[in-house]
Amino acid sequence: MKAFDAPAHALGDLDATAAAAIIAAAADIALILDDDGVIVDVACSGEGLDVDCRAWIGKPWAQTVTAESRPKVEALLAESAAARTAPKWRHINHPQAGGAPDLPLMYTAVALPRGGARAAAVGRRVAFARDLRANVALQQRLVKAQQTMERDYWRLRHMETRYRLLFQVASEAVLILDASTLRLEEANPAASRLFGDALRRSGWTLPESFEPETAATLQATLAAVRATGRGDQQRARLADGREVLVSLSLFRQEKTSHFLVRVSPTANAGAAPEDEGHLMLARLMEVAPDAFVITDADGRVLSANRAFLDLAQLNSEEQARGQLLGTWLGRTGVEMSVLITTLRSSGVVRLFATQLRGAVGSTVEVEVSAVAVEGVDPPCLGFVIRDVGLRLPAGGAEGRAARELPRSVGQMTELVGRVPLKEIVRDTTDLIEQLCIEAALQLTNDNRASAAEMLGLSRQSLYVKMRRYELGDLTSDSEE
Repeated sequence: MKAFDAPAHALGDLDATAAAAIIAAAADIALILDDDGVIVDVACSGEGLDVDCRAWIGKPWAQTVTAESRPKVEALLAESAAARTAPKWRHINHPQAGGAPDLPLMYTAVALPRGGARAAAVGRRVAFARDLRANVALQQRLVKAQQTMERDYWRLRHMETRYRLLFQVASEAVLILDASTLRLEEANPAASRLFGDALRRSGWTLPESFEPETAATLQATLAAVRATGRGDQQRARLADGREVLVSLSLFRQEKTSHFLVRVSPTANAGAAPEDEGHLMLARLMEVAPDAFVITDADGRVLSANRAFLDLAQLNSEEQARGQLLGTWLGRTGVEMSVLITTLRSSGVVRLFATQLRGAVGSTVEVEVSAVAVEGVDPPCLGFVIRDVGLRLPAGGAEGRAARELPRSVGQMTELVGRVPLKEIVRDTTDLIEQLCIEAALQLTNDNRASAAEMLGLSRQSLYVKMRRYELGDLTSDSEE
């Protein structure tokens, strides 16, 4: 702080009243403090200050401020006590009654020398305060504006991400052209597939990829859209003879105009050979006599053909979509778990014998061949399910049990080295236990007491296991 050059000459005739008026006018709030920092008097001249400053008289200055401001008050008192220390300004808050926001003030303190023989000793001090509420309000507005800008920025980023994703996955070709030069600015993957390597050529323009007659019409349409901003969808023919639909739109960005061009095949346009092959394969799977099912990695149905719906006794594909395939396939959850585990480890399963249950209670003996489809996102599993009930030999369940045991165990032995032994033993034990119970019931003509004795089980234990594997009707006993 730079002091006056000759204060004694210029201000020597000031009395206490004049000095008090100057102090009060120099600050929004002025405090007169004694040697101990207790407020002796207060002057409040700031506009809009509704704080009761008179209530501070007789209290230590540190008790009138908030807890975090007390060290600053002590520092101001200590600095003012040092005669050679230039006063500093510090931000101090005063609490207000009724839950009102704290009163922010910027304080500095100046010591007043004592008169008479103790003139060199430091006596009372004057604390000057400036109202900071306008600055605080401005800072808060600045923070809110910054937060609003950040929210708008992230909203725009999210919108751009969604636009980019939609642009990339759109099945129709989308191109963005400069409206004045017709030069390509951006194209999605579908456009690259439709127009081929021509898009990578420097100076390529849209009419170049169309037949001459169509290109002239397209040029006229582009000029009309540039003038009016609107354009109708029109048919056009590419240079290779394919017929397409072209839609044009005009938009402005960064003070320049651009064309948004959408190109899609017409309903009767010939598909590419590979697309025709895929379409034929899809139609073949839909009408095939064997059931075809596609599931996600957890076995939930994504798509199923008509043959599967007939076996599962479902009216529409919507009834199957999203449901676990194990709802219908497999005698128990063990078999479906083994099947999916084998697919995840080896990628393929062939001729897995099991049972398919219909929605209204019918059961069909089936063979399942399945494959894990790689290279797609998300990964999926494909199942081919064949009804083998008509070609089973006579003997019914006895013949089935004799063949299913080695085949099912054979499927599990393929897991050795790929799946922990504990899981293989658990799944194998459950499967063999189920098949043995079925065989015992068949040999005893469904006599539960005899079957339990044959298996070395108590009758109650047999009932528990039958309930677990959902075998037979437990409401009645055939030997009774």
